[in-house]
Amino acid sequence: MSYKQTNLWNVDNWKEEQPLPPEVKEAGLCIKNGETVAFPTETVYGLGANALSDAAVDKIYQAKGRPGDNPLIVHIGKKEQWNDLCSSIPAMAETLAEAFWPGPLTLVVPRSSTVSDKVTAGLSTVGIRMPDHIVARALINTAGVPVAAPSANRSGRPSPTKAEHVHYDLNGRIAGILQGGEAGYGLESTVVDCTGGQAVILRPGGVTLEQITEVLGDDLVFQKEHSEKREAPKAPGMKYRHYAPSSPLVLMEGDMHGRLIEEKKQGSKVGVMAVEENKPAYQNEADVFISLGSRHDLREIASRLYDSLRTADQSQVDMIFCETFPETEIGAAIMNRLRKAASSS
Repeated sequence: MSYKQTNLWNVDNWKEEQPLPPEVKEAGLCIKNGETVAFPTETVYGLGANALSDAAVDKIYQAKGRPGDNPLIVHIGKKEQWNDLCSSIPAMAETLAEAFWPGPLTLVVPRSSTVSDKVTAGLSTVGIRMPDHIVARALINTAGVPVAAPSANRSGRPSPTKAEHVHYDLNGRIAGILQGGEAGYGLESTVVDCTGGQAVILRPGGVTLEQITEVLGDDLVFQKEHSEKREAPKAPGMKYRHYAPSSPLVLMEGDMHGRLIEEKKQGSKVGVMAVEENKPAYQNEADVFISLGSRHDLREIASRLYDSLRTADQSQVDMIFCETFPETEIGAAIMNRLRKAASSS
């Protein structure tokens, strides 16, 4: 599907105590009428459509070029809205929602029949979250319907943390973009399956394993994403090529100098993604150095990761070397995305 023009609505300076901007009302009406609208959340920009409409959700898949067996997350503006989306709400899901909503946590629960089969990829479960972003919640509440929303990028590419990323990927493919500044976390939500006897983390993200364990105690089990292609995944990002720049991405533990020099001798143009503290060590040897932020602030690194991958993508290098990080707290989510990007390149 193509659009003659993708509308751009700027609400970057809107405050919650102010009257609802007409731009949000117009974007909400678009979703209500079955169109697709990109909007900011605290994680990344999402591409939203009415989660109750097969035709509307189809437009998400078409715009992104996303496989139909890759389920979508449903976003709600108020907690009570999930009652209509679930056939039942497990006690552990209720506990986690109380602790982390609104916030970067998606809960997989038994679905109700009101949710489009296109959203759930035919599964008996649905992933639901309430974003911690005033523009996102205002849009959902104005639309008056739950909003299915994956990241607002072409499928397989780095997720968008700025409206300009969305425009670059999807201009002419969606009805509009609600511009609300940069995303905060920079990584997608944590996805937790609450349909069994224990909670299972399907995708690490903005809410960490440690935080969830603190709330649920021994009820938590961490499960790495499976790659069984015969089985439909319960969460996004578990099966297909994702987060990848067009040039090969190589994860390097420790000193990169030897490999960097070797590639340069062979005539390769090489980019390096590393913390700011390592800039003096690599900037003279690398054709492009991309700072991920300070090694002392993993949250900053997470927030800049996708922007850095996009910068690397546009630098036209033959290969990108990237350093690795400890897999504790938010570092687990960073490494999850980097491994996906590296294996996909």
